[in-house]
Amino acid sequence: MRRAVLGALLALIACTDPPPPTPQARYVVGEPYQLGGLWFYPREDLSLTETGLASVAADTRPGRRTANGDIHDPGALVAAHRTLQLPAVLRVTNLENGREVLVRVNDRGPGNPGRVVELSRRAAVLLGVSPDRPAQVRVAVDGNLSGAATAGLPSSDARGPRVEAIATAPVERESLEPPPGARAAGSRPAGTASAAVADPVAPATPVELPDRAVQGTPSPGRLFVAGSTFAGRDAASRQAVRIGARARAEPVGSGRRAEWRVRAGPFDTVSEADRTLEQALRAGVSEARILVE
Repeated sequence: MRRAVLGALLALIACTDPPPPTPQARYVVGEPYQLGGLWFYPREDLSLTETGLASVAADTRPGRRTANGDIHDPGALVAAHRTLQLPAVLRVTNLENGREVLVRVNDRGPGNPGRVVELSRRAAVLLGVSPDRPAQVRVAVDGNLSGAATAGLPSSDARGPRVEAIATAPVERESLEPPPGARAAGSRPAGTASAAVADPVAPATPVELPDRAVQGTPSPGRLFVAGSTFAGRDAASRQAVRIGARARAEPVGSGRRAEWRVRAGPFDTVSEADRTLEQALRAGVSEARILVE
């Protein structure tokens, strides 16, 4: 009888789903990594503002661990960015309908080089972004909320968060796993060690973001593919020729600080902009990107 009961308990345990992983969110900048054949160089930036196209995360089930040790939840207001510190809080505006939401960046991505941010399903719903169609967006880091989001988090970066209000424990640098499909840089700067956080810190209190969109005025723009910026016209013209597809060199500024930028477009459709971006990347213009103006 006792053996039968023990066997039944073991069978029940074997059939029970394992408990979800415990979140272990950390402050992360991370090493350079390669994704889709392109290198990306993460850095802390509390004033970033950029435009481009937003995509929606394909994974609809919660549970996987994100790049900074958080647990992915498609029902939360989260997002992925290729170079920002993790976590960071972004103000994302859908330029096509004027809706604006705050999201917490806790992962690396998007994998598509033509997309500037990857939204969770919940963030996409509030913004009115369809999983089947990218939307024109403006993303801007909220410096104050980003600082609050890192407060109390252990750091995987020896430099620690730059925000003065954040107290961090003594740490050593740690090499993180790159995002899915990515390859991390093969070497680490001299003088860094591979180790976990040295001392435990108190659990962080997550920043609560409002689960709603603020309605603003729509301001859709035109799609361009931007290349590099040069000090001289000749170098800019040579890159424009390599890109082709209506690319040109344009003067920026005046006087001694005048520069030349490479720009292609405007494009009437996302597919046209995507094709031109792909051509620019094949031509070796690794910093090329799609923007909205």
